Amino acid sequence: MKTVPVSLFSPIFFLAGTLALFGCGHALPSIPEFNSTTWRADQYGCRDQRAALLPVLEKHRNDLYGARINDITALLGHPDEEELGEQSDKVYIYYVAPGMHCATGHPRSARNRLLIRSGATGTVTEVILPVLKK
Repeated sequence: MKTVPVSLFSPIFFLAGTLALFGCGHALPSIPEFNSTTWRADQYGCRDQRAALLPVLEKHRNDLYGARINDITALLGHPDEEELGEQSDKVYIYYVAPGMHCATGHPRSARNRLLIRSGATGTVTEVILPVLKK
């Protein structure tokens, strides 16, 4: 009986693991109607420009599911807040309208926020869009 040296298995396992990690999720398709620059410039939604972009995100909501969280960050910028959940889940929080979070120090607020949850594989599993009252 022949044995295979362990040193040959290491590159194979490394390659298989790398392919498995990069194979999770899908690339976020282009959303031409979405103005990423405007969204990013309106940090914490305090300039009240993000709310106008919510209908575009709603229209493309299904495209967001399963997308890689890095692609979401490329589209929306760094989240205003981030929460770590159980089992490596992450929740990205983007405020979409002015509120108490616009005060000095950005106190937390539970209103007017877009929530994007990603699982342990780094893909979007949930998108919660706020209902804004006019």
